[in-house]
Amino acid sequence: MASDVAAAIARAHREEWARVVAGLTRRFRDLDLAEEMAAEAFAIAVERWPSDGVPPNPGAWITTTANRKAIDRLRREARRDELHQEAFMLSDDSPAEDVGVVEDDRLRLIFTCCHPTLSMEARVALTLRIVGGLTVAEVARAFLVQETTMGQRLTRAKAKIAAARIPFRVPEREDLAARAAGVLAVLYLIFNEGYLASGEASDPLRPDLTGEAIRLTRLVRGLLPTGSAERAEATGLLALMLLTEARAEARVSADGELVRLDEQDRGAWDRALIDEGLSLVHERMDAAARDAGALGRYQLLSAINAVHASAPAPGDTDWSRIVALYGQLERIDPNPLITLNRAIAVSELASPRVGLALLERLTVPLDGHHAFHATRAELLARIDRPADAIAAFDRAIALASNTAEVAHLIRRRDGLAASTTGEPT
Repeated sequence: MASDVAAAIARAHREEWARVVAGLTRRFRDLDLAEEMAAEAFAIAVERWPSDGVPPNPGAWITTTANRKAIDRLRREARRDELHQEAFMLSDDSPAEDVGVVEDDRLRLIFTCCHPTLSMEARVALTLRIVGGLTVAEVARAFLVQETTMGQRLTRAKAKIAAARIPFRVPEREDLAARAAGVLAVLYLIFNEGYLASGEASDPLRPDLTGEAIRLTRLVRGLLPTGSAERAEATGLLALMLLTEARAEARVSADGELVRLDEQDRGAWDRALIDEGLSLVHERMDAAARDAGALGRYQLLSAINAVHASAPAPGDTDWSRIVALYGQLERIDPNPLITLNRAIAVSELASPRVGLALLERLTVPLDGHHAFHATRAELLARIDRPADAIAAFDRAIALASNTAEVAHLIRRRDGLAASTTGEPT
């Protein structure tokens, strides 16, 4: 397959997957069918586009093919008489069923996947798979579980949606609060996949996912009642996304290597996104101070990112503020990855040895996570334990999948090895 055709198919999958699945779900009311037919349409594209050429509108071609395959499937399955009849809506000029005030199929699909009858874990995993277009392996990595385990969870979640006949719609205002936490968690993880894409063949960054997560978070925030705790968290999440996305242009070097925060060209950061994000953070912090209310997870994370975004240079970073914010975050959301980040902040505020002591407590829960070993390697190098640092870098490289991150880790390891032996880098 020519590289340009392969790139066109990959781009169409990134940009169109969620829209195609959402449209099929709206029409046929069958999530399994929607996912299967979307996948089949892309498989057909892999077969035909190399010889037929990439169509002028790849998304429309995929949509049409998926719809036709769905109709063919339903025609073959007489037991689905009701859905079979619905399939002929393709040529039906009658008004479509009212599915809510928000005209966005992908948002409705998120709310379908985040129905409260599903466990929180199932809601997040299913939406990452169906809406985010992540593979089962990528979703499994996000949850730190085996791929087979995640595959079983996804199958059970889709079966439950079908059995419960969960509607494809944005819920009424009084039902939004019950769904908000799961929806925000999904959007956050979709954004994270775009921010640092998993999968060895993927681009290091996926702006299609980060952009979509930001767009949908804006929509969700607008649906939630002003002054509610749910809207406050949505505001925090939106601020977090904007402040993180602002650094996108500076995060990968020209030769495809990840650039650490302290090494980034801050002049390349998007000031418009930073200003909007800081405005939202200050709005939430001011409101929390007035109401003496506790800040939620996303509000605290956005406040941490605001400290970084406000520092003109790495040396101006207020690490004491960051350590304090991570301490608050640990109290409301005990999580080894949060503790990992607090250890990094402590190493900057106090010393690498103190940070390393905190980090070593996470060996069991994070042994399979590349960020743990990469952080450990950096701290070991700073306290002059090069052999241990190189071993930790090797472990991090073996676990990492993002191409830009792997390139960065290899350079750091090789540079440390060269400095230890006295060889030129």
